[in-house]
Amino acid sequence: MLYWLAEYLGFESAFNLIRYITFRTGAAVATALVIGLVIGPRFINMLRVRQGKGQPIRDDGPQSHKQKVGTPTMGGLMMLTAISVAVFLWMDLTNLYVWACIIVMLGFGLVGFLDDYDKVKKNSHKGVSGKVRLLFEFLIAGVAVTLIIAQKGSSTELYLPFFNGPVIDLGLFYIVFGAFVIVAFGNAVNLTDGLDGLATMPVIIASVAFMLIVYLVGHVNYSKYLGLPFFVGAADLTILCGAIVGAGLAFLWYNAPPAAVFMGDTGSLALGGVLGTIAVVAHHEFVLGIIGGLFVVEALSVIIQVFWFKRTGKRVFKMAPIHHHFEQLGWSETKVVIRFWIIAFVLALAGLSTLKLR
Repeated sequence: MLYWLAEYLGFESAFNLIRYITFRTGAAVATALVIGLVIGPRFINMLRVRQGKGQPIRDDGPQSHKQKVGTPTMGGLMMLTAISVAVFLWMDLTNLYVWACIIVMLGFGLVGFLDDYDKVKKNSHKGVSGKVRLLFEFLIAGVAVTLIIAQKGSSTELYLPFFNGPVIDLGLFYIVFGAFVIVAFGNAVNLTDGLDGLATMPVIIASVAFMLIVYLVGHVNYSKYLGLPFFVGAADLTILCGAIVGAGLAFLWYNAPPAAVFMGDTGSLALGGVLGTIAVVAHHEFVLGIIGGLFVVEALSVIIQVFWFKRTGKRVFKMAPIHHHFEQLGWSETKVVIRFWIIAFVLALAGLSTLKLR
């Protein structure tokens, strides 16, 4: 909105600052942070009143989680509100990349909201059918990837870390591949969101990393120097990454142990999905797997546990996702969370190092 106004006024005087992506990114961080902090208390009180018992706690989960009974969920709505306001204020809404990300963020957020609502209403950990969820997630992601490749200057080529230039052109199959990346990462973040603050900080870390990546691939000189693919308009997503960081920091203020509110599927699906979409825009899908390696490991731990139990009747981990395994080993929740944050930070640095190793 403000970008349109500044453009209409010819970026004259103080409006000239809005021309610069770096300024708008900083403004988006501040906007989302302030909005999140301001609406937080009222939002949490509203959720507590409407939900009553809050998010159901699994009977077969760690016993220490019983004290969390009554904590409201759907806190992701706070984050999505703050991000959406920042996006509409500071981003260029003529960019198809922007709309692809908005569609995934709000679409996945809606799927997550319906799942959270069903759980709270039934006071059960079982919400919307997994198959139904996946169906709608793939439809939403498919539309988003179609918009991405429709953007002028985009491509359907596949890029890999450590390789200079595209490896193969996937053609229309890129829609399937891109949709899989978005859905997989959305659900990986969702599986990670099991402890207070556990998913929030790694999402912030991954967003900071991709803030740099999309800025580089959106500038011809930087991308040429580093041997990265160049996509016109991709740099605008730097602002979206900034909004996620700001909203994430505000949410962490209330989600840090002991959490006053849970993100819920509303937030985790939306944030994971939009990060996956940003990676698809930048054609850094495999780098996302490194930067977001913590989420990948969490998802793999569930897949391995289910597969092995069905095959042998035995468990590989004491409990899955893997953060519960460490709780069962005697680690305190705070120790698990902080150590996983450290791992997320190290993996982000590892992912960023691939930008030059080509």
